[in-house]
Amino acid sequence: MAVDGNTTTLASKRERTGWYFYDWANSAFSTTVITVFLGPFLTSVTEQAAGCAVDADTCDGTVHPLGIPVAAGSYYAYLVSLSVLLTVFVLPVMGAIADRAPRKKPLLAGAAFTGAAATVAMAFVTGDRYLLGGLLFIVANISFGAAIVVYNSFLPQLAGPDERDRISSRGWAIGYLGGGVLLLLNLVAVMSLSEEGNTQRTLDLARWSIVSAGVWWAAFTIVPLLWLREHPGAATKPVEGGNILTDGFKQLGHTIKGMRAYPLTLAFLGAYLIYNDGIQTVIALASQFGSEELNLDQSTMILTILIVQFLAFGGALALGALATRIGARKTILIALALWLGVVSAAYFLPEGKPIPFMLLGAGIGIVMGGSQALSRSLFSQLIPAGKEGEYYGFYEISDKGTSWLGPLFFGLIFQLTNSYRAGIVSLVVFFLVGGVLLAFVPIRRAILAVGNTPPKLI
Repeated sequence: MAVDGNTTTLASKRERTGWYFYDWANSAFSTTVITVFLGPFLTSVTEQAAGCAVDADTCDGTVHPLGIPVAAGSYYAYLVSLSVLLTVFVLPVMGAIADRAPRKKPLLAGAAFTGAAATVAMAFVTGDRYLLGGLLFIVANISFGAAIVVYNSFLPQLAGPDERDRISSRGWAIGYLGGGVLLLLNLVAVMSLSEEGNTQRTLDLARWSIVSAGVWWAAFTIVPLLWLREHPGAATKPVEGGNILTDGFKQLGHTIKGMRAYPLTLAFLGAYLIYNDGIQTVIALASQFGSEELNLDQSTMILTILIVQFLAFGGALALGALATRIGARKTILIALALWLGVVSAAYFLPEGKPIPFMLLGAGIGIVMGGSQALSRSLFSQLIPAGKEGEYYGFYEISDKGTSWLGPLFFGLIFQLTNSYRAGIVSLVVFFLVGGVLLAFVPIRRAILAVGNTPPKLI
């Protein structure tokens, strides 16, 4: 049964379930690693490298990777930005390769298992090995994004235009549920095994929680690899005498030139990159803000993220349902308005008070999943048939955990003001500018311009 020219047959329930399960698998990395443990953990390791653990009175809190003076509190934010700058070169090429490869699942497996292995290797980040931790994070984060590019490129082959918002929202919701389950297990471990005043025990528990995310990621990736179906008819054949890798680089150049023919798609992508940069910065640096600025303990941080995860499960489904009534674009704009309120409220959170922080987390959970899931499905409507991987390569540059302007801005403001509050409130501009740009994109005309059939509601 034909579907919108982008796919040859409707996917089976088993195939869609397999697709959902990769969100379940990789969300362990974005939740346990990025959102909760890695920021405070790597910041503590970096502070040890700066000598602050030995003599806090004389320590200036600075390390010198490659001879560059970096404040220990800014190191993780800079790493996030550096990893994203590197993904600018990797992810679009991965997308081009995915579109030209006769089989996508080996690409998904290679990227996912590489990222999971780098995450498991965090077990060796002990003492003052902040450089090793930074290197492993960069490898894991780039691999995470590369796998997501391939994963997202399956979406247009799973559903027609009127179903994609629901399918995308369901996948994102299941991802939040999976990430929440592992985080709950880690919360039990941290609360049961931690010792008051034993900083080293806290660091060890954080490190092994990070490792558990790598194991989870690898184990559940097996499900989509078994259940997803290849769609070789959607791939572009390599040119004669070439190979998929070199063809991928060549095709990247053609894609960049070809995207000029679809300025409205580029307009949406630009708006998305801006507002999603703000979303990803909140996700990546929320635990660092809570622990360093608000002086909240690790258990409070994990409990708050659990609230976010499980409310995001319902929020993604609820906003997906709302999109079926008013359209995806209007629903996203509502979510961005709520994000403005959340970020503004964060500036006024009292120090040492866990309840207000948890309430703020509840607000984040309600809007987070839906705004991301609907953006993914809306973008799928704006891609020319057969170019899914290439276009999602550019899309993923600012997706889960791979934002760069926000963390860079956050890190610079902290280094200048020594205030995480100033950094967090500066993110208002990302939601405001991104929302305004999205409001002015004529989505229906953009969908028609790439040769696709618009859904009934946009």
